[in-house]
Amino acid sequence: MSMMLRGLMGACAMTALAVPAVAETLTIATVNNGDMIRMQKMTKPFTDANPDIQLEWVTLEENVLRQRVTTDIATKGGQYDIVTVGNYEVPIWAKQGWLLALEDMGEDYDAADILPPIAEGLSLDGKLYAAPFYGESAMIMYRTDLMEKAGLEMPERPTWDFVFDAARKMTDKSAEVYGICLRGKAGWGENMAFLTSMGASYGAPWFDMEWKPQFSGEAWKKALTDYVAVMNEAGPPGASSNGFNENLALFQTGKCGMWIDATVAASFVSNPKDSTVADKVGYALAPEGEKPQMWLWAWTLAVPSSTDAPDAAKKFVAWATSKAYTEQVAAEEGWANVPPGTRTSLYENPAYLEAAPFAKPTLDSIMSADLKNPTTVEVPYIGTQWVGIPEFQALGTAVGQQFSAALAGQASVDQALQMAQQIAEREMAKAGYPK
Repeated sequence: MSMMLRGLMGACAMTALAVPAVAETLTIATVNNGDMIRMQKMTKPFTDANPDIQLEWVTLEENVLRQRVTTDIATKGGQYDIVTVGNYEVPIWAKQGWLLALEDMGEDYDAADILPPIAEGLSLDGKLYAAPFYGESAMIMYRTDLMEKAGLEMPERPTWDFVFDAARKMTDKSAEVYGICLRGKAGWGENMAFLTSMGASYGAPWFDMEWKPQFSGEAWKKALTDYVAVMNEAGPPGASSNGFNENLALFQTGKCGMWIDATVAASFVSNPKDSTVADKVGYALAPEGEKPQMWLWAWTLAVPSSTDAPDAAKKFVAWATSKAYTEQVAAEEGWANVPPGTRTSLYENPAYLEAAPFAKPTLDSIMSADLKNPTTVEVPYIGTQWVGIPEFQALGTAVGQQFSAALAGQASVDQALQMAQQIAEREMAKAGYPK
């Protein structure tokens, strides 16, 4: 080998050694709620410890997020390395092979600490396929001052009749105070999350054991009639456009007497930095009809099987859903603002229990939710505020549009239920049910 060739090879080797490692970029699709936005601002410890990993965020409104992530996952598009999904999608997508099992999350992760109802909903054949960032059930958040002014005392778990009566008595439209705020925006995870769980507590299932839609039944008629009536009499204007975020803003600015929604909202309505009524908020379990209203949801981080950076993705998921992240939030924002509803150890932590008056009703609600028995009659599906079949995303949104139209006065309750029945019958037949 000539001296010149040796010199060239040596120079090339030195050049190769001098080239820095190319950083992996993780594209993370997430929802635009408070906890997820806070996480994006708190990633410095992770990126400092992992300089070879860069984070790119795609933050979307809830309905848009679901559409884009579902399309990308189903087509194996590979656009996202980490996706924010719920416990509705996880077992369905895991069965399809669309998600990677989270079996190697590190020695300190302590998956056994995840609350059993949450872990069960994120697992398939004993393997965890998504890590919960926060978990939630439903509760009533209410203005203690307005309740007292109305001459009422909130029970630990009220009936629907109590709630409706209180809503009307707490309403003062001249002062822009509305007795109740409920989801009205169309979407399977928006108004139908609330109405599916409300209907179930009235004894109104989506389907019977032969997969026949049940919207023509008396239970659904009573539930939807009560919902539309109380929202028209005691709800805010434009309620058919309001989802979680819109109702949160209304409550924080003192315009809602009661809000029945996800327990995760409790830390936002009680935070004096954001809420003008933080010192006037009480909490109660979700209402009871034929059966207590049940709700079980977890926003989770999952790794699509189409990612080209599985190890880096799992490393980030492990960090973001760890006990250490919870402690970081507590140090910077206070214990009342940590992501709730995921770990047993959080509800054994005296500092959290002291800081968060909503901790007990949150835990009680989560632990009492029964995905397999959501209503008073036997059903062929799992789910409390959703139905655990792949078709539910499109079907739930289509039915939600009919119910939102009824709330907006564009259709009667009977017309909305008739259309819901027709849509469900058509789509279930098209999908080949019963299977």
